[in-house]
Amino acid sequence: MSPTVLESIVEGVREDLAVREAALPFDELKELATKAKPPLDVMAALRAPGIGVIAEVKRRSPSKGALAEIPEPAVLAKDYADGGARVISVLTEQRRFGGSLADLDAVRAAVDIPVLRKDFIVSPYQVHEARLHGADLVLLIVAALEQNTLAALLDRVESLGMTALVEVHNAEEADRALEVGAQVIGVNARNLHTLEVDRDVFARLAPGLPFETLKIAESGVRGPADLMAYAGYGADAVLVGEGLVTAADPKTAVVQLVTAGSHPACPRPSR
Repeated sequence: MSPTVLESIVEGVREDLAVREAALPFDELKELATKAKPPLDVMAALRAPGIGVIAEVKRRSPSKGALAEIPEPAVLAKDYADGGARVISVLTEQRRFGGSLADLDAVRAAVDIPVLRKDFIVSPYQVHEARLHGADLVLLIVAALEQNTLAALLDRVESLGMTALVEVHNAEEADRALEVGAQVIGVNARNLHTLEVDRDVFARLAPGLPFETLKIAESGVRGPADLMAYAGYGADAVLVGEGLVTAADPKTAVVQLVTAGSHPACPRPSR
């Protein structure tokens, strides 16, 4: 049987990780990471009034190919922050998404709001890497991890003072996320095995998540109407990549989403 898209991506991630580990041993990395500035308070940012916008620096995707060149990720991130984004997501996977840890460094230096390392995290090494390069939030994809590894990585993220965004795609994965104590759950409308988008996934899963869990709607946000729809099903925030980087003016696109998310007519969880 041929590997799924997710399996293929993870295979490449492990190969690239081995190269970085050979260049910088884990013990040295851990020591360097202790010298990074302390993480920012992600939970406070996500619990602020209104529906938050997590704006993504994303050059390519396996489903759409090239999206935007983004020669200066710092400039884009600053536009996002100035437009009212609560968190900046930075894709650091290089083979399929065209990202890098250098992008994370550039964004961290440019903004003073929380930054998410979005990658396919499969090893504690990558968690300490995220901390070294200034991440406050780290993506953990349930579909890519065995349960004991998921639990161990979540503990590792939190032990370093960061927050884990635990991504799920179906009810079984949501149960697994809750079992390990995830406080922030991202529901991705895109199936990472097939790359198909089903915007109804959030509507099906979010009502079954505990009230105190912060709920992030990922994928499928084309504009304010999609944000409002996700908000109606209990989203605390939306993560938007393609819809922003392909916009004629990404900053204006962020402002439109932020404005919709703070509008009195926008449904929102009361916390």
